[in-house]
Amino acid sequence: MKRCGWVDENSQVYKDYHDNEWGVPKYDDRELFELLILEGFQAGLSWLTVLKKREAFRKAFDNFDVKKVAKYDENKVAKLLQDEKIIRSRSKINSAILNAQIFIKIQKEFGSFSKYIWSFTDGKIIKNKDNKFQVSTPLSDAVSKDLKKRGMKYVGTVIIYSYLQSVGIVNDHETTCFRY
Repeated sequence: MKRCGWVDENSQVYKDYHDNEWGVPKYDDRELFELLILEGFQAGLSWLTVLKKREAFRKAFDNFDVKKVAKYDENKVAKLLQDEKIIRSRSKINSAILNAQIFIKIQKEFGSFSKYIWSFTDGKIIKNKDNKFQVSTPLSDAVSKDLKKRGMKYVGTVIIYSYLQSVGIVNDHETTCFRY
């Protein structure tokens, strides 16, 4: 079975993520929120590092219940900073809380975050056809710009492009990959 070249064949976590999640369209706001927060925590690190800590993140962040995360206070931040099983970055933790608050505002404005994020492509999946991979595109630029304008942090165009791939808005599986 041929996978995309970026997949570490020695890592079951990576293979499972690639085979079952990456590039699969997601419409559930909880899943969309989880991946948005995890992509922010990945900044400056490898995605594999985040994937290995994913279950710990789910536990630490109340299974990414956006309403709970939006209400985290300084006591919760202090507790998270002590949790060795997650990435302990005060700025990333604080941005997760801020982004949760803004995520909720977007849900109220659009009816769901899913409707908002998919509106950038009119609900269509952008499918890679030529194996020319990029780290950002005009689409990720537009989404990043809008999220920043709304006040979100850790949503630069490179992070957002990875996010769009992870939630299936962009399908960048190589044309030789079985998931293409």
